Amino acid sequence: MISATVPNLTSHTLDVSRLLFDLKRCGDLVGKFTGWLTPDEIAVCVTNGLIEQFGCAFTRIWLVEPDRRTLRLVSSSGLYTRLDGDFARVPMGAFKVGKIAQHCIPFLSNCLPDEDWVKDREWAIANNIQGFAGLPLMAGDQAIGVLAVFSHRPMAPEFLEVLQILSLSVAGALASAVNHQALLKTPDAAHLSEQLAALLGGNRLSLLGTEQPLALPITQLLLQMANRLVKLSCQYCRLVYDTDTVVLEAMLATTPAQPLNETTLIEVFQDILATGQTLGGESQIQTGTDVAQVRLRLPQQLSSSQVTTAASPLSEREQEVMRLLAQGHRDRDIAEQLYISERTVKFHAKNMLEKLGVRTRIQAVFEATKNGWLS
Repeated sequence: MISATVPNLTSHTLDVSRLLFDLKRCGDLVGKFTGWLTPDEIAVCVTNGLIEQFGCAFTRIWLVEPDRRTLRLVSSSGLYTRLDGDFARVPMGAFKVGKIAQHCIPFLSNCLPDEDWVKDREWAIANNIQGFAGLPLMAGDQAIGVLAVFSHRPMAPEFLEVLQILSLSVAGALASAVNHQALLKTPDAAHLSEQLAALLGGNRLSLLGTEQPLALPITQLLLQMANRLVKLSCQYCRLVYDTDTVVLEAMLATTPAQPLNETTLIEVFQDILATGQTLGGESQIQTGTDVAQVRLRLPQQLSSSQVTTAASPLSEREQEVMRLLAQGHRDRDIAEQLYISERTVKFHAKNMLEKLGVRTRIQAVFEATKNGWLS
């Protein structure tokens, strides 16, 4: 589990009422991106939220590249929204942003035009930019990004405290998302439990028994189930390995805002449970006043009668789209990797469903995997 830490920013006397109000708005913002698994989308949600909720002049987030030599601008909201300007890529240790990432020390100023490191003081004066807060987004003992906030007014100590707390949540969400994206690129290199933990985030997964190799359709179906659980804000999961079966159990909180009765859960997981039954598995859904439980038991391996070697009816491009779908990628990610539009991705997906005679993408992935068309 990756931990996120940011040093204390201020020791000023705080207006408690103002702080509580700002913390409520901060919590609302965090709730929007909780469970998301795409780093760039999390960053956009955060910077947009700071503009909308707190009236900042503009905000930006950079992420450290895997080689840790540069930072890439992934989100910019407010006065500037373009991602291809002078600071689209910042060398580690260069400029104020690079120094914050390299030394993992936050920087604060309420007199930005007077700072000697500001590249264009006239710009700061012309746009009435007074406040600046740059916070390292920490994962363990190193920064994975930098959050920069600019304001027209001096930043109140209450807001600086809120930024500190927000940066913890942002860092944790980004760390989980970055880990998840890395696992998707090399799915065979990670155990199922590691892939599930990256999807679910936090300490939401427990492993019981010794992890065993699973048939590819089994692994993919369990990953698809975890994707659905993320959208339902799953609180706790168990991955259990028995002698020849594997079980994924999930506990879901049911609240007035998210009532989870049996009918609702059957609708959410209908295609997954149906595919699981085809694979020789069994499922169970139980609901209570405060908690709902979803349980899927599957064989670890498929019988010879479940594996066929029919020729694929899919085109080469459709198989490429299918492989990425099987790895959990969204249409947007697939479009970027294959250099096609999202509309084209949806077109190929629609053709795949028709050719395979199925209704959902999960069923299509199952059919393709079962027949060996994704290898």
